[in-house]
Amino acid sequence: MLHNVRIFVRVVETGSFTAVANELNTTTGKISRTVTALEEHLSAALIHRTTRHLSMTDTGDRYYRRMKAILADIDHANAEARNATTIPHGRIRIHSMPGLAESHMTAAIVAFQAANPDVSVELRVEQRMPNLVEEGYDVSFIAAPKLPDSGYVSSLFGKSYGILVASGDYLARRGVPKDIADLKKHTLLRLESPVGPTDEWILEGPDGEVSVPVAVSPFQANSARALTYSLLSGAGIGTLASYTVVSDLRSGALVRVLPQYRLHAFNIVALYPARRYLDAKVAQLIDYLKDHISPALDELHRTIEAIGGEPAGSGAHGATVLRHVTPGAA
Repeated sequence: MLHNVRIFVRVVETGSFTAVANELNTTTGKISRTVTALEEHLSAALIHRTTRHLSMTDTGDRYYRRMKAILADIDHANAEARNATTIPHGRIRIHSMPGLAESHMTAAIVAFQAANPDVSVELRVEQRMPNLVEEGYDVSFIAAPKLPDSGYVSSLFGKSYGILVASGDYLARRGVPKDIADLKKHTLLRLESPVGPTDEWILEGPDGEVSVPVAVSPFQANSARALTYSLLSGAGIGTLASYTVVSDLRSGALVRVLPQYRLHAFNIVALYPARRYLDAKVAQLIDYLKDHISPALDELHRTIEAIGGEPAGSGAHGATVLRHVTPGAA
């Protein structure tokens, strides 16, 4: 009967017989019959079924909440017996937003796995905020202006920010912006984000906040990598997270524009489902990444500001560009 209870709980969490059948490599009909058998055992209806929708009865809702807690206690007891709460082992399903995965997370995850060879990793990189429970993720790493309003537990790794950049070729052709007002004369490229507004840039500068509209843009993308390619091709000025752009700044492929301005700081956060007990592999992964990534972010920002050079107003052009633009330009 415990098996039937677990099936019922997964049906509630996924909202679908089919999703659970796919997880267990069985048929939808078998999952449905399992839940029916549980209802017959209890002499109570737990789920209302229609051809397109499942919903819990009041009895089903109360039963789900009690059983969810009981199953957690059972799983913890089983985990203690096999030391799962103290020794990392098994698979971790991880979600990460692309910029984080490509700059910091993947290298740190690989290093953690090397130190814990009994842990296997499945990393999914997507520019969206997933439903961790329904999609079966153990942890998600996101960049967001504020902590998400959800039932998840969050661990703050640090903060970062976005900066304005363009290629030296673009600035040689179009001129270097001297101030915010000059941006109206330029082609502004837009990066769409699932965690914040994208139709304007809210910049922080010497005189406080300033808004730059970017609702109308000749190029917009939901991928930082795609936007980077467009910027490297000389298509315009865009904003990229510091950890995404630092390599191209170092090489001079991209140049910081109006270095006294930057986008609002945003949080680098690990999210995981609210559970009474957390597997050792997940808890230790989060602690490991936090210990490595938090100081890496601090070092990254020092590097960014060092590359930034003199702020606007101290020179003739108002941007750290002259050493990157081709000789004789601008």
